[in-house]
Amino acid sequence: MANPVVYGPRFSTYVRSVLLALEEKSVDYEVQEVNILQGEHQTPEHLARHPFAKVPAFSHDGFELYEGSAILQYVDAAFPGPSLQPGDPKARARMHQVIGIIDSYAYPAFVSQIVIPRVVVPMMGGETDEAAVKAALPLAEKCVNALEKVIGGNKFMAGSALSLADLHLVPVYDYLSQTPEGQSLLANTPGLRRWWDGVKDRESVTKTRPQLG
Repeated sequence: MANPVVYGPRFSTYVRSVLLALEEKSVDYEVQEVNILQGEHQTPEHLARHPFAKVPAFSHDGFELYEGSAILQYVDAAFPGPSLQPGDPKARARMHQVIGIIDSYAYPAFVSQIVIPRVVVPMMGGETDEAAVKAALPLAEKCVNALEKVIGGNKFMAGSALSLADLHLVPVYDYLSQTPEGQSLLANTPGLRRWWDGVKDRESVTKTRPQLG
């Protein structure tokens, strides 16, 4: 059986979530880099894998798949190892709720509107749009507060066990926490900070941490 292949840059939060799942399941895999900063996601080769020119795309034994959440669920179901989806209906619903919060609200606020202008644009020689970053702060704060409420006193986002919700959150939290805005937003979130202290040194997290710059 061939190893699964993940198509996309390791610095992508959605690519990293898939890699985190594969690492947690102890699956051997390959990464085929797609340099989205140079437009490789718009090439005919990549569009054949993902018609919407996004990452990641995924391949396993002739089965082609795109959309991060679908890939994560496939990885959990297709490979042996610890389950990454709760069996309890309430915990599983909470997992999907967290994934929905990240996809619909937190990723745009944290990554698109804070991390990219604050970190990526200067890294590429540009200047941060301070007004745009400031405008993102109310939604980012709402997202942080929502996630803080969800975790409450739990060890993980969906309860007592690691789930896809945590693997979805790790990459965006990691990036946000490295910005001054993120440090301020997260200063008064004891639940999230406790969660991060518990996951940041997991082998899957350290092995998939991207090198920027």
